Amino acid sequence: MHQHRWFNRSFLAGLVLALSMGGCIVEPARGVAYVGGVVVTEPPAPVVEEYGVAPTPGYVWLGGYWNWVGGRHVWVGGHWEAPRRGYRWEEHRWEHVNGGWRLREGHWARERR
Repeated sequence: MHQHRWFNRSFLAGLVLALSMGGCIVEPARGVAYVGGVVVTEPPAPVVEEYGVAPTPGYVWLGGYWNWVGGRHVWVGGHWEAPRRGYRWEEHRWEHVNGGWRLREGHWARERR
């Protein structure tokens, strides 16, 4: 009998956890990008993002991009980031190469003087 009550509590706790996660939204981790060879599927047109006012004066908007995940293009939304002194942000971009497409990751590039 005692073992039966323990099972019911464990089952109930698991059920509550599963139901509470039903509304979770999973977003690709920032900074995770396709690493590999050429993709034969052309990326869609960029999504027009509305980003409003920077959360802190001087922040830079790093626009979103199409990533390649699980055999398909997946949009990764842009975000605000603190600028880096002496650097400029170069956006992610897909380059047409060898009959397909290759993602060139966005990065902070040193300013030329």
